[in-house]
Amino acid sequence: MARIGILGGSFNPAHGGHRHISLQALRRLGLDQVWWLVSPQNPLKAKRTMAPLPARMLRAKEVARHPRLEVTALEVELGTRYSADTARALVRRFPQHDFIWLMGADNLVQFHRWKEWRRLARTLPIAVMARPDYIGAAHRAQAMGWLRRFLKRPEQARRWTEWRLPAILFLRIPLDARSATAIRAHSPDWAGAYIEDPAPPR
Repeated sequence: MARIGILGGSFNPAHGGHRHISLQALRRLGLDQVWWLVSPQNPLKAKRTMAPLPARMLRAKEVARHPRLEVTALEVELGTRYSADTARALVRRFPQHDFIWLMGADNLVQFHRWKEWRRLARTLPIAVMARPDYIGAAHRAQAMGWLRRFLKRPEQARRWTEWRLPAILFLRIPLDARSATAIRAHSPDWAGAYIEDPAPPR
């Protein structure tokens, strides 16, 4: 049985901040692996701003560069679109593993907008990787009105497989200022390097 962290997202594009969160989670939560679930299309984000999935996958694999970080588009295979459905499908598909949902503190701020977010919290424990600049906003997040009663202490981090669900944990991690938004602003055509040119005409 493996202890696996799930980091879902658009990865549009993947960057060192994703890797930073993942390496922190491996160490702080005692994980065997972190799976990056590259979403075919985030329901809360516009399609026109989303690079093609193959390009985002290739970029993510380039950035991950670690034997315990696995890049996958598993939602395509599972046929799921929403995180709550994905979490339940993972538990059914891989009953031999223990999963914990990883998210940045910025995602917790909008967690209440996720479809059936309470069902996700009842399916998997949640570890919030809290950057210093977001920790206050994360604790004040609308979803925390319900989740606060299920808050675990940081010293319990490695015991997450023993928790009764729902359960949520905040882990303060060193600041990493890199962001996909900044990368897209600086290099709006970043995906071009990861899209294969069509075969030349014969």
